[in-house]
Amino acid sequence: MDAVHEPTAAVRPRVGVSSCLLGAPVRYNGGHSRSRFLTDELDRHVDWIPVCPEAEIGLGVPRPTLRLQRHDGADRVISSKDGADRTDELAAVADHHVLQLRRADGYILKNRSPSCGLLALPVFSPDGNRVDGKGRGAFAERLTRLLPHLPVEESGRLSDAALREHFVQRVFAHARLRALLESDWRPRDLVDFHTRHKLQLMSHSPEGYRRTGRIVARAGSADRDETAAAYRTAFHQAMAVRTTRGKHANTLQHAFGLLSPLLDDTRRHDLLTAIEDYRTELLPLSVPVTLLRHHCAAEDVAWAREQTYLRPYPDELRLRHALVV
Repeated sequence: MDAVHEPTAAVRPRVGVSSCLLGAPVRYNGGHSRSRFLTDELDRHVDWIPVCPEAEIGLGVPRPTLRLQRHDGADRVISSKDGADRTDELAAVADHHVLQLRRADGYILKNRSPSCGLLALPVFSPDGNRVDGKGRGAFAERLTRLLPHLPVEESGRLSDAALREHFVQRVFAHARLRALLESDWRPRDLVDFHTRHKLQLMSHSPEGYRRTGRIVARAGSADRDETAAAYRTAFHQAMAVRTTRGKHANTLQHAFGLLSPLLDDTRRHDLLTAIEDYRTELLPLSVPVTLLRHHCAAEDVAWAREQTYLRPYPDELRLRHALVV
């Protein structure tokens, strides 16, 4: 294993999660929705904050099903058994956990749940007719309003390799920034953090990289708390932008330009070929990144040791091996 920027893996993220996804038997039918990716792979690298809103408001297991109903233009969570409206109780669970979740680095919600579903839930009229397919669970709605910059994803979408890689990137980046801003940081520490994340930010949003850079440039003269808030917002907005194959290739080319003077013609050709083969969908991202890491380690390139782009999360997660990323 090469020695490129090992310190970036030091921060262990905290991740909120629907309890059923970890195997807790709290679903309406007494079962669970255990995610093997979460329990068998990600579990080794994060600390979980499990929450089941329906269990927390006292609904039993098993229990009557819930569904979204539209009343006077508002979507409400209604019990199929007695018509009880559970919306406000479920939303209040997010408020109950908000202090803990403000120090979380991500949240994974159970899809298709009237409490936790994030996207595309069916919404019905009081007489049972489907009126919409764009609903959101009551807990999920409140959570995302309370914590708008928290990386949030639902379990079903994590089966998509590109979405999974993007979400995990955001979680580990969030954890690193949280650790910095919770410390007694100085402007030079923010400069170092920003420098380490240069390539990673560029691969998501070049404009976001420039925007965060302008905030860092004023850090020595601006109010500390205002600087932290502005940088946090701009950083998370940039990381929320989904990257593309083209942006990755441009980022790799930028790194190649910095490394190129240290390489012989053969190694230059091999690295450029790997970048182009990635761009044209012949290779996964892991191949040019691994070559870049290897050459940087061989040449003892100081800037590469700290670049989070080269190892944004633990290698064991193997998230850059798919051709679609």
